[in-house]
Amino acid sequence: MGQPVSVIEKPTGRAGVLRFETNRNLTGMGHERYRVGTTVHGNRPPDVLARRLFERGGVATVHVYGGLITVELSEADESGIKEIIEDLFVYYRPGVEPAVTPSAG
Repeated sequence: MGQPVSVIEKPTGRAGVLRFETNRNLTGMGHERYRVGTTVHGNRPPDVLARRLFERGGVATVHVYGGLITVELSEADESGIKEIIEDLFVYYRPGVEPAVTPSAG
């Protein structure tokens, strides 16, 4: 089922820039930067998060460092971004049949 990520939105001094703090370390000690229009390779948590945010639309850049996420918007609408981060590790949704692997018996 996975676990929801606890997310707190923090104020920034720049319009169109959102900052979030999570209870999960998504990158270790590395910085990860993503820009809209470039292919996001990999399946690590910051890669998946960046892809989901770009698929939502209205996002220009994503920067992830540890549990800090900074999102620069290309449009004024920030709705749904916090929820995308919170659902990063939720794998099964109501009405979705979980994958079952056959036993080796």
